[in-house]
Amino acid sequence: MEPNTSIPLSGERTTLGELGPRAFRVLAGCGGLALAVAAVLALMVVGDAAYLLHSYLVSYCFWLSISLGALFFVALQHVTRAGWSVAVRRLAEILAGNTTLLAVLFLPVLLPVLFGDGSLSPWNDAQAVAGDPLLEHKAPSLTAPFFGVRAVGYFLVWGLLGRFYLRRSMEQDASGEAALTLRMERLSPLALILFAATVTFASLDWLMSLEPRWFSTIFGVYYFSAAVVGFLGAIILVAIFFQAAGRLTSSITTEHYHDLGKLLFAFVIFWGYIAFSQYMLIWYANIPEETTWYLPRQSGAWTWLILALLFGHLLIPFLGMLPREMKRRKLTLGFWAAWLLAFHWLDMYWLVMPSYWQRAGAEVGTTGVVLRLVVDVCLAAGLGTVYLSGVVWVASRGSLVALRDPRLEESLAFENT
Repeated sequence: MEPNTSIPLSGERTTLGELGPRAFRVLAGCGGLALAVAAVLALMVVGDAAYLLHSYLVSYCFWLSISLGALFFVALQHVTRAGWSVAVRRLAEILAGNTTLLAVLFLPVLLPVLFGDGSLSPWNDAQAVAGDPLLEHKAPSLTAPFFGVRAVGYFLVWGLLGRFYLRRSMEQDASGEAALTLRMERLSPLALILFAATVTFASLDWLMSLEPRWFSTIFGVYYFSAAVVGFLGAIILVAIFFQAAGRLTSSITTEHYHDLGKLLFAFVIFWGYIAFSQYMLIWYANIPEETTWYLPRQSGAWTWLILALLFGHLLIPFLGMLPREMKRRKLTLGFWAAWLLAFHWLDMYWLVMPSYWQRAGAEVGTTGVVLRLVVDVCLAAGLGTVYLSGVVWVASRGSLVALRDPRLEESLAFENT
């Protein structure tokens, strides 16, 4: 590859400029306020710290999944040497570069475990483990110190990979050196292997271990598929927002939205395939150690949620996104992106919250349910605005597009057939 000495985007607004600091202050302030309201409401009004931890984990895994999906997307584009995606790849690099903030936001999950609290992780309760052959068998891996060491390892891998891709790409904006692209391409196969291992084990540690007696060999793939759906929905909305703010108005075209829409459509189907595969195999085998996880999630009020996921996360978007034009119109694609993000959050809620209610074993009145739902909303909004403030902070450090990537001109001229 020859160095790219030209910048074929003259006149295009490719930085946040004055929008960045203002948006950061507003988002960080609103996020901190929403998190404080959720904590006060859960601890002082509802009086339920366990619910606060479970609800926090729901929204945390939701926002984390967006950055993890972005990291996968960036590595995948480099390993395939894709040209079409260069115009939108920097947005993915920015989302993937937000893992430092996510590591800090993980502390409310990690610290209770390290201090011996078992309300979120029952395997952390010595009395619950004693006399249970299955939990005793898993005890060497399900210990608080090892749990913490693994979490540090996951964030080191994600943080280093995200920082590597973002820094090399921004360095190329200044130098135009094509060798930087080759370096990123050569690292990407290893990056995908590390990504697969860390995301799988993180999902087992933070989600599947909420019910440590349960077994599933496909759970990591389930979380991965949901994460990519979440990321694709997020990057579509981020691109639409930046264009509405007068940025990237000509560099991101209908063709790029079309390909992002096709990927979103494909991973909606993939998510459905993995969800069905896991459910069908467990239902057919009918082994108590496996069915115990699904039984509460398809009983009582949870029946409506699993049906909502079936229709809202799979069947309705499948039919709605099937026509070609739906993926080429920015507003309709944005609608489906927002729709799927909402159902992605509901998916995380369905994974986590039945574990709380199953262990709580207590009925609460209508007022208690409403207050807990307010906690859920405040945590989702609070973590979301704090997360977006981190995205704005990272995005303010440079261009919103890879200005001198060797394949940028190919991306700008790209057309779907």
